[in-house]
Amino acid sequence: MIVIDDKYISDEVVEKNFVCNLNACKGACCVAGDCGAPLEEAELKILKAIYPKIKSYLREEGIREIEKTGLHTIDPEHGYVTPIVNGAICAYAHIDEQGVVGCAIEKAYYDGVIDYKKPISCHLYPIRVTKYESFEAVNYDRWDICKAACKNGNKLKVPVYRFLKEAITRKYGTEFYEVLDRIATKQYENEI
Repeated sequence: MIVIDDKYISDEVVEKNFVCNLNACKGACCVAGDCGAPLEEAELKILKAIYPKIKSYLREEGIREIEKTGLHTIDPEHGYVTPIVNGAICAYAHIDEQGVVGCAIEKAYYDGVIDYKKPISCHLYPIRVTKYESFEAVNYDRWDICKAACKNGNKLKVPVYRFLKEAITRKYGTEFYEVLDRIATKQYENEI
């Protein structure tokens, strides 16, 4: 385990390899699961502010679900989450011409419509953060639908934390990422 400030980072975050392979999984993480993507409380206000700007990026089913249940729902285990349509696909999902499911919020971001990329829990995946009273647990989440990403990561030799550099930096800052990288690099060199 790596400890930086009040963040307890699982060794798997630096030891396991991972690079998304959307051609293989088709964005299954936006479709599978028992609830929507976890949201931080600050993201609730962001969703409210950006919804009118991203609405045209959403599928009709997503719009109907959001207008029926709200911009977010509450899951007993995860707290605030994105709504899901018919117990499956995220209401904020977008499906491209190749049938790959992605984030409509992120599409609007890349089109320059908004300056918010997507929920941080989605950006950080396959890392899941669990907040406790005095610390945060930063863990690698194994999911069968990501087998192709693990295989791709192994082939390219890219550790989870390096694949998620942008997301980790967004969540915890540049200094945090640099410290994590130094510790991980040193740990890896010591194991050779």
